[in-house]
Amino acid sequence: MFSVVKGDPTAEELAALAAVVASVGVPQTPAPAKPNVRHWVRRQQLRLDPTPGPGAWKRSRG
Repeated sequence: MFSVVKGDPTAEELAALAAVVASVGVPQTPAPAKPNVRHWVRRQQLRLDPTPGPGAWKRSRG
């Protein structure tokens, strides 16, 4: 809860303030999902497992 101690805000201004205060505790983006074991097994079956060499860091992401 909050209260106005000075001034006379409109309903729209109070709504905007309430939205900002409510959004402070909300995380901005969810954590990226960690690939499960099935994902890596499938990549191995398709022979897509990471191999050393140029561009390996791109292929390792999945």
